[in-house]
Amino acid sequence: MNNFEYKNPTKILFGKGQIERLSEEIPRDAKVMMLYGGGSIKRTGIYEQVTKALLGYNLLEYGGIPPNPEYNVLMGALKVIKEEKVDFLLAVGGGSVIDGTKFLSAAAFFEGDNPWELLTKGKPVMKGMPFGTVLTLPATGSEMNSGLVITREETKEKLSTGGPALYPQFSVLDPEVVKSIPQQQLANGVADAYMHVMEQYMTYPMGGLIQDRFAEGILQTLIEVAPAIMKDPSDYKAAANFMWSCTMALNGLISKGVSEDWSVHMMGHELTALFGIDHARTLAILAPSHYQYNFETKKGKLAQYAERVWNVTEGTEDEKAKAGIKKTEEFFHSLDIKTKLSDYTKDYEGTAEEVAKRFTKRGWVKIGEHGTLTPEDAKKIVEMSY
Repeated sequence: MNNFEYKNPTKILFGKGQIERLSEEIPRDAKVMMLYGGGSIKRTGIYEQVTKALLGYNLLEYGGIPPNPEYNVLMGALKVIKEEKVDFLLAVGGGSVIDGTKFLSAAAFFEGDNPWELLTKGKPVMKGMPFGTVLTLPATGSEMNSGLVITREETKEKLSTGGPALYPQFSVLDPEVVKSIPQQQLANGVADAYMHVMEQYMTYPMGGLIQDRFAEGILQTLIEVAPAIMKDPSDYKAAANFMWSCTMALNGLISKGVSEDWSVHMMGHELTALFGIDHARTLAILAPSHYQYNFETKKGKLAQYAERVWNVTEGTEDEKAKAGIKKTEEFFHSLDIKTKLSDYTKDYEGTAEEVAKRFTKRGWVKIGEHGTLTPEDAKKIVEMSY
């Protein structure tokens, strides 16, 4: 196991009725901007709960943050933050709203004319405006980590950054919000969390025994609760385990001391930028091909995964590893998530070349857990996913 440091300062308020405690976490004299998405929080009653909890606060609102938070929309919010001298941000939404809020936290203190450089220059963000979150859609784990991903429509780019300043001060996780989530978004949430674990786990055996067991436990929990929440999102027990699994999948715990991959995410972001495909579905498109292409370097972990997570106990290491890939694809299909790019667009010719070109342009020439995956490799993996 490698040396590591681990610190996660985010306070979690988990369970029914926790939104009521917002006033305990936000300073009374703060000028607060509440950020949200398309307005579903008003239909579900979450908006009313938040505003009631913050009665008497100097509260501004900024809605309309889209899925795959759009840079130009966020720049509109940034203008209001500066004009109104906002000093605390509250994200009420899923990963897109939270990521957008993190960007605004950093951009509020950015010294320069072009906040997009926060993403293009890749420097850790060391200073940001304080913010908290009320999670309405479990999926990304953004409520307990310091990373963010932003989309820029005009350039068809989707880039990420992060840093110590971008941990939420607190996050409210009430599993009762799950009952109002549409089926497609529920499926996306399960798949997204599943692949977050896989990007940190599906590398090679390196002696992180407890990290592996944590990761396998999260995967098994998602497999167990997925049918229950897809059938009945109001099942509180299933919803609570689903929500906590999504958070634990990407709060940094399971990656400490072990290698990570993240190639699937890097390729998947390009498919979202190019075609607007839901993030989780791009991961489902690419993961099976990625594991097949890198079979020789990943088969030890694939076989372990098949045996421990899917109870595949018979066969050689190669046979178990191949079964692990098949089981992964079948799991996505059980969520009604298709796993080929051609299922989402007929305009896929040339996509692999474009992805490789973008990787080269950004200097992503040696990625993955071994630092050996090249733009040419990415091209071949995307082609396999057609």
